[in-house]
This record gives sequence, C-alpha cells and structure tokens, in this order.
Amino acid sequence: MLLTSYFLAALAIVLAWPTPLALSKAKWTARAPVAAVLLWQAIALGGGLSMIGSMLVWGLTPLGNDLISALHAGWLLVTGDTSIKFPGVVHLFALSTAVLFAFHLVLTLVRASWRTTRQRARHRHLLRLLSNPSQTRPNTLVLDHDLPVAYCVPGFNGSVTVLSKGLLTQLSSEEQRAVISHENSHLDQRHDLLILAFTAWHEALPWLPTSRLSLDAVRQLIEMLADDKALESVNRSVLLRAIVSVASSIAPLGASQGALTSAPGEVVGMPGGEVSSRRLQRLLTPVAPLNRLQNFLVLSCTVLLLVCPTILLIAPRLLSW
Repeated sequence: MLLTSYFLAALAIVLAWPTPLALSKAKWTARAPVAAVLLWQAIALGGGLSMIGSMLVWGLTPLGNDLISALHAGWLLVTGDTSIKFPGVVHLFALSTAVLFAFHLVLTLVRASWRTTRQRARHRHLLRLLSNPSQTRPNTLVLDHDLPVAYCVPGFNGSVTVLSKGLLTQLSSEEQRAVISHENSHLDQRHDLLILAFTAWHEALPWLPTSRLSLDAVRQLIEMLADDKALESVNRSVLLRAIVSVASSIAPLGASQGALTSAPGEVVGMPGGEVSSRRLQRLLTPVAPLNRLQNFLVLSCTVLLLVCPTILLIAPRLLSW
C-alpha cells in the first residue's frame, strides 16, 4: 500500500496547486461553464480524498494489503486480538492526522452551513421589515431604494428575490425580465450550495492560495450560467444594459444601507454585484461552445478525478498491476 499512498499524496499536491492555478487561467471555461463547474467540484473532492487517503493508506500499511483487510485487522487489534502487530508511532500519527483532517473538513462545512443559514434568516427578517411584497411577482420583495438593485436570498424554507423601486422604475420591462431571470436561475439551480461548499473549502484551508482561486472561479462561472439562462428570454444588449445598471449600484448601496445590503453576496452566500472582465467579454463577444470531443475530454477528466482516489482507497493493490 506504500505505492498507493505515494501516488495519492502526489495527486493531492497536483490538485492543490498547479491544477487549480491552470484552470483559473483557462479560457475554455467561459465556453462550457457547466463542465467547468463540474471539473472544479471534482478537483476539490478528488483533492480532499487524496489528502486524507494518502495518510490513511500509509498509516494502515502495517495492518494489511488493502483498506478493507487493514480496517478489519485494526478492528481486531482494538478488540484485543494479540496476533495483530501493533502499528508504529509514525503510522499512528498518520492515521490520527487523516482522521483529524477529515473531521476538520466536515466540521468546517457544518459550521459554514449553520452560519449561512442564520445569516439568511436574519436577512429575510430585515427584509420583511424594510420591504414590501411584490403585487405582481410571487416570492419577490420590493425594497424602497432609488438605485437599481436585484439579488436573491436562497433558503430551503422559502427563497426570495429582492428588487428595488429604482430597478422597477429605471429599467425597461425587458431589462427587468433579464435581471429577474438571472436571479431566479440562481435559486432554481441552487448555486448557493456550490458557493457554500467552496466557501467551506476555503475556510478549512485558508493557507492554500488556490482555495481562494477556486471560490472566485466558481463565483464567476455561476454568474455565466445565470447569464445563459437570462439570454433565453432577452437578447445580449438588453442583458448587458441590465447587468451594468445593477452592478454599478452595488457599491453606493452598500455604503448607504449598512447591514441589510452591504454585501448581499456575502450575507446569503451568493455572488455580489461585481462584473468580471471575463464575464463582460463573454457577453460582448460570444464564443462557440466546446465541441463534443472537447466536452467528452473534460467530463472524462472530471470522472477520473473522482473515481481514481476512490478505487485506490478501496483496492490499493490495483496500482501494482
């Protein structure tokens, strides 16, 4: 199992630094945001499995030739079987590190979920005090503010879309439709769960610069996904005008409204109103989507990143074949 642990450690290093760095600079992601989001998820999951798996497999090496037999031998050792050789201090340290790291990742995700849920509940409570329900759109609140503002507050017990009076009066009906379609796609596709997962990953590994890269990249990609959904109902020029109008109002709104709208993206776990140059370029200059072969290659890499660490954890001896 030593060879497997070394392979998993090498894979963890590759997925922790050079791969996210290269993917964050790749231009093809704007042509296939769905495939790119899936690949980012596979990198995060594969990297986590590889980090934990390398230490786990190496620590269990004295107990068996594969994970199943080693865990069985470990159980016999714990229950008092004297025929099982006790692992050394270094192997016990590796096992403890693997368990603690896995616990740290899970605990960070739970803590981020709890904090985000409470922030959203508080945000919805403030909205009920400072806004009015829309008379024409369900699950929509209208904020009494002159600047054009639109964002969404996702939740399992009732998601809402927030619009300002300034947006309803300053934007045309088509621009309003583009904005609302964009925000609704965030809710329908549960982009907040993606952001939550990568936020937890960044909080668990703040010392890893690429954890911030992955979070920023996913934020941009889900904005592109929402743009694509909006383009099903309006043309590009309308969507561009709406995006620029809303994005330009986020900064002054944050300064004037304080806790309620200072950073809606941070409060509810959704992207803020910033518009990246890559996103604007994608709307200004449409690019062709990836062809079937390119999509197949990306999806194949995604599947391999998930399957390889999992299979090697269960059957490390496959690497010696």
